[in-house]
Amino acid sequence: MKPTVHDIATRAGVSLATVDRVLNRRPGVSAATRGKVDQAVMELGFVRDVAAANLAKGRVYPLTFIIPFNDNSFMHGLRARLEEARERAAVERIAIRLIDVPAFDAQALAQALDQAAAENPAGIAFVAVDAPEVAMAAQRAVTAGIPLVTLVSDLSGTLRDHYAGIDNAAAGRTAASLIGRFLSGRRGTVAVLAGSMLVRDHRERCDAFAKVMTDDFSGFGLLPVLEGRDDPATVEAIVGDLFAQRDDIVGLYSLGAGNRGLVRALAKLAPADRPVVIAHELTETTREALHSGLIDAVLNQDAGHEVRSAIRVLKAKADGLPVVTAQERIRIDIFLKDNLP
Repeated sequence: MKPTVHDIATRAGVSLATVDRVLNRRPGVSAATRGKVDQAVMELGFVRDVAAANLAKGRVYPLTFIIPFNDNSFMHGLRARLEEARERAAVERIAIRLIDVPAFDAQALAQALDQAAAENPAGIAFVAVDAPEVAMAAQRAVTAGIPLVTLVSDLSGTLRDHYAGIDNAAAGRTAASLIGRFLSGRRGTVAVLAGSMLVRDHRERCDAFAKVMTDDFSGFGLLPVLEGRDDPATVEAIVGDLFAQRDDIVGLYSLGAGNRGLVRALAKLAPADRPVVIAHELTETTREALHSGLIDAVLNQDAGHEVRSAIRVLKAKADGLPVVTAQERIRIDIFLKDNLP
């Protein structure tokens, strides 16, 4: 017969109300009493059915997502997956609030984190800008006991509970390996196009890409990073200028967004002058560019998996339950025109 909360109360010599406070991690219990209850739980082998308890109480988890708002197809996809999660809200017992912030704006993100934390949600998920003011705002939320998950781009240090995104260093290494192999037998210069080096995912991709190119494909020159702010018009202009000024570009790694502008710039080049191009995120634009040969490979991350992972982790943290690490690993998909889904 399974042990019950009544058994725990009897073994620990406390009231049912005290057992409930300890199991739900609520204040008002001394360390000594909490220790007695935890000891009784361990001795009895009590396993709490959190899902059943929350269902019985009609508990709803208010979750806040902070997402940059700009002309970024992947972020639009992330928002679409959030809307799908909202449609399942009754089943998953969640209430999702979305806060928009300007892309790459650390001050705006820090203010949004403070705003969200002041409402005391069950958890916050946000696309991080790796800046001191954001780290301080994250620390304030953690100190207030609010679980944090970073989405897509991480925050340096340990000021969050979980990161829901791909291994960006592995993505950069993969991009370098693909370009190096696709360019076998050729010589020239390789360009790197980022959104902003203020975000950790772009820095990690760039640094890992540069290391592999230097170590394994040293016959190619590597240009300083161009920053397009994930804006198609800006990307089109700087890539167009690059090819107008140089005739030795044989490879290009686009590690951010703004790919509509990149594709427009590439389409203006004569076929013989087009570089090998590796880009990120499978969108309508990159899919068409793969088909037409303007892009050679796309590294993709599953936005839906990231949203579902963030929700699972925040609910687990709110309940004091462990996170299943293997379930939350976000894989890197590599798409060529030959294996498009």
